[in-house]
Amino acid sequence: MKRVISILIFAIFSIFYSCGPSQKELNDLQRVELIEIHDEVMPLMGKLKSQEKKALDQVKELESSDQVDSMRIQSLKALAYDLDQAYEGMFSWMRQYEIEDGDMSPEEVKVYLEEQMIKVQKVNEQIKEVLEKADQEFEN
Repeated sequence: MKRVISILIFAIFSIFYSCGPSQKELNDLQRVELIEIHDEVMPLMGKLKSQEKKALDQVKELESSDQVDSMRIQSLKALAYDLDQAYEGMFSWMRQYEIEDGDMSPEEVKVYLEEQMIKVQKVNEQIKEVLEKADQEFEN
């Protein structure tokens, strides 16, 4: 599915480019790509919270057991923290992201969208990495 979307975006870009796209058209394409990166991990937000809860529940279990495994407890607390930070990172990005261009020129919008692309890619990577870490932690 991701490959089909990428091909579609490339095709649209190619069509616009062959007709001499305006900066506004290029910005529109950039905005579509940016939202696709967001949409890729947005459905994982619930999993972030459920994995965080699982980690904290295990911390409680370990703390109440006879043999306290402080290394495991610290590891699970760190994982829960990372899961929460990834969750908050998404919503922090969404709160600051401006959908409308406002009074910005097309060139200013281009710069803004490039900055937002870096931010949303970082959020995307953070979510994927911490969920992979959680999956590995709970496999054992």
